[in-house]
Amino acid sequence: MSKEVKLFLGPNHPGMHGNSSVHLYVEGDTVVRSRLVPGFLHRGFEKLMERRGWMQNLALIPRICVPEPDINEMVYAMAVEALTGTEVPERAHWIRMIILELARIASHLMALGGVGGSTGLYTISHWTLADRDRILDIFEKITGARIYHMYIVPGGVRKDLPEGIESEIVEFLDYIESRSDEFENLLLKNRIIRTRTEGLALLTREEALEIGVTGVGLRATGLPYDIRKIDPYARYDSVVFDIPTATEGDAFARFTLKYYEMMQSIRILRQVLEKMPEGPVNAKISSGSALRWRVPEGTVYTHIESSRGEYGYFVVSDGGERPYRINVRGASFPQGLYGVEKLLAGTRIEDVALWLTTMDFCPPEIDR
Repeated sequence: MSKEVKLFLGPNHPGMHGNSSVHLYVEGDTVVRSRLVPGFLHRGFEKLMERRGWMQNLALIPRICVPEPDINEMVYAMAVEALTGTEVPERAHWIRMIILELARIASHLMALGGVGGSTGLYTISHWTLADRDRILDIFEKITGARIYHMYIVPGGVRKDLPEGIESEIVEFLDYIESRSDEFENLLLKNRIIRTRTEGLALLTREEALEIGVTGVGLRATGLPYDIRKIDPYARYDSVVFDIPTATEGDAFARFTLKYYEMMQSIRILRQVLEKMPEGPVNAKISSGSALRWRVPEGTVYTHIESSRGEYGYFVVSDGGERPYRINVRGASFPQGLYGVEKLLAGTRIEDVALWLTTMDFCPPEIDR
């Protein structure tokens, strides 16, 4: 007679991604049911935002997702701009795309490193984190900070690009492209990695649509759903790029798509640097104190494409000095909560970390 045993994965387990825990109920080596326990670090952002002024929230929102904080700045700024009717200067649109695409590459590098960590291939983890650090160097020069930038603000960006940063970005893009063969040989063509991930954590298109999975989780089922294409923001309708897709819907397909998306981000960034105009980078949105600033009454939903899928803010203003209601549509909420509790069953214990890695969720987006 089999006996069900409860195991704890996280929050400090090396296979746990982010500050959360998964309670696993196993029989032998197989998970029979699971429960996610988030909230070990950042939590309660929505109510915190409703207790702070519109501009004060700029220091709070990047923390909803540490690997890719700039998406929160962008979608929040878009919401405020829609409520106030603010026109963003043309150059600011293009600078925002630079920040967002560099952040996407950085997030994908971290995710690919997670695949190495979950399989014992630590070389790829060391490579990707070292390469991600080069992006953080660029962010530091542009914004003054490495992780939480508070650079994309309502009305544009906080300040213009520093002199000479364009050449440094091009140098970084050349460097990543020069390593493409190394990445592919070590990770994508690795027989052990393929054996561990092909057929693992299958997610059908029907399951993805049922629980609301977007991003590579949905594109790995063959559906090319990307907000940058279907509802362009900034100036994504002015650059040419492809949406990589696959049909297998497994762990290998998902992290492979992340690699190919990095290459598309490089393609986008080269076009942005070539087409970006001169001019102002922010619009004046208030004539009084930023801490006493009032946003006109209204309701808006804005969304963008993060590295994990559709990321949106539903914002309600009652005309006051702070948001009346905010709801964050975290891109990783479906697979991080519903996915863990509905789809993880049947996975072997040694594959749980890989399942979590390739589903790619950010815990504060869930317990927000």
